[in-house]
Amino acid sequence: MVEPPVPEPVAADAPDLDALYSPPSEMIQKAVLDRLIGSHESYLKAATFFCLATGSAQGLDASPRGGPPGFVHVLDEHTVAFADWPGNNRIESLRNLERDDRVGMLFIFPGLEVFLRINGHGRVSTAPELLAELAEQGRTPKTATVVAITEVLMHCGKAVNRAKLWAPASQVDRASVPTVGQMLAELTRLGGATTQIGDEQVWQINAHYDHEVRHALY
Repeated sequence: MVEPPVPEPVAADAPDLDALYSPPSEMIQKAVLDRLIGSHESYLKAATFFCLATGSAQGLDASPRGGPPGFVHVLDEHTVAFADWPGNNRIESLRNLERDDRVGMLFIFPGLEVFLRINGHGRVSTAPELLAELAEQGRTPKTATVVAITEVLMHCGKAVNRAKLWAPASQVDRASVPTVGQMLAELTRLGGATTQIGDEQVWQINAHYDHEVRHALY
């Protein structure tokens, strides 16, 4: 495992965090466990989405993971596992785990004002019995990530309310931000390509992306 980098010298304007923030309550401290309990497992059975944080000597990475309720399987009170499904083939998380096995998992529950956090050490597995257990929609994943839990806790949902995340009025109007096709066209211009992406190609890219992101899940 790669050791975390040595902290840089403290800047002159660095705040005294202990002076600014009160310590967590005794109840909060006791709620941080090194294993899953029944309440955690109930949330994992309902979980459909989490963000996975990994790292390497080159830096940190965070990526989304999603599936049907319970797609993160509880193997025992100290271990969870989840499948890797098709994405953009950068497989940064998997490559990071080859060099640094530390992982963080932040679960978001649509409609609920609470988060679940799991920290631990991950490894990539191709064990046939595990891959068969994690199969979805009749498809078996190429790999699975197995996480040995070192820390698990529930986290308050104030951020959800600050963002008004579940309010219908908070949904982003697709027309207010660039489409995938428009972003690729801009990247092509930045790259100085002799052939630029025109409006017709932008439409085709958007149509292809909309189909793939909904139907090519496995």
